[in-house]
Amino acid sequence: MRVTSRNARFQQWAALLDNRAKRQRRGEFIIQGVRPISEAVRNRWRIREMLYDAGGPTSRWARETLASTAAARIAVAPELMHELGGKTGDAPELLAVAELPADDLARIPAGPDMLTVVFDRPASPGNLGTLIRSADAFGASGVIVTGHAADVYDPRSVRATTGSLFALPVIRIASHRPVLDWVAAVRAGGTSVRVVGTDERGAADVAGVDLTGPVLLLVGNETAGLSAAWRESCDHLARIPMLGRASSLNAATAASIVLYEAARQRIAARR
Repeated sequence: MRVTSRNARFQQWAALLDNRAKRQRRGEFIIQGVRPISEAVRNRWRIREMLYDAGGPTSRWARETLASTAAARIAVAPELMHELGGKTGDAPELLAVAELPADDLARIPAGPDMLTVVFDRPASPGNLGTLIRSADAFGASGVIVTGHAADVYDPRSVRATTGSLFALPVIRIASHRPVLDWVAAVRAGGTSVRVVGTDERGAADVAGVDLTGPVLLLVGNETAGLSAAWRESCDHLARIPMLGRASSLNAATAASIVLYEAARQRIAARR
């Protein structure tokens, strides 16, 4: 199949880039970039279509990636690939149209090493993607996004993860209640999960909170912080000590610091 004009098929792809409702309705999203596409293929995400420059893929990576998937292959005019690729730089060799995975908390492994991050109502796709990247880097078992939030599958979020979206479960949940019910079920199964919230007025420095066991780590909205419902559910509220004049930290930055501390404690406990 070839697409060389802004026909109906092209309009469907374009809508996936900037229309959250259409992504959800069609159950798919577009992956841009060499590393994100490679990670999606390597982690066996369901790729429905692979779009490639109608002039033919020239790099070894593009040829091997096309050959490694059973997705439908569609040749697309270079100028259209440029539009779908974000309109910066040269037209991409490949774009992938992937299936949205189920928002099922059962996808997150719950056990003695559990470290799951909840990002409550993130407003910024970039912050959301950055947090997912940090969660992957520091060994988290999954990320849960709650409430009215930026979309995990917004192209800006996907790009900011630099492929980490495809390496660990990321689940969207409408409110705190289903997550707390899941935590209760995990506890009933014998895993003693502690809920640790991040707050600049927390009772203890994060280094003084034990993060070596099963932990649900809560990160609040960039402006409003954690909701009252989430704060009430915490076993601990931890703060990050700050020595300068900054009044607060970016939410994704704060999460990265706490995730690093969790990784540090867990590595030390294994020695």
